[in-house]
Amino acid sequence: MGTGRPAQQRPWEADFGAGFARRLGQSPQELGLTSATESCPDIWELSNGDIAMIGREATSAFGDRLPDGVSVAPDERIIIVPRTTLLSAKRDIPDA
Repeated sequence: MGTGRPAQQRPWEADFGAGFARRLGQSPQELGLTSATESCPDIWELSNGDIAMIGREATSAFGDRLPDGVSVAPDERIIIVPRTTLLSAKRDIPDA
């Protein structure tokens, strides 16, 4: 049963129509993080400027111990990427 109030709208929503524009940082193979191409941690800039991250899904492992003020919506997931993946992307991420 509804509350009679309109659903809260988020200030940002993912654009599922955006395409992959460019990799940020080095490939998982260059970083020595994988020996295969099927399962690789990676960071990509999308055609709309948003960022897509490929990593290990870890919501159930971390969801019950989030810091105060942090939450994960039902349509969100916590993912883990290796530190080296993010550090290699730093050179491709603008300061502002």
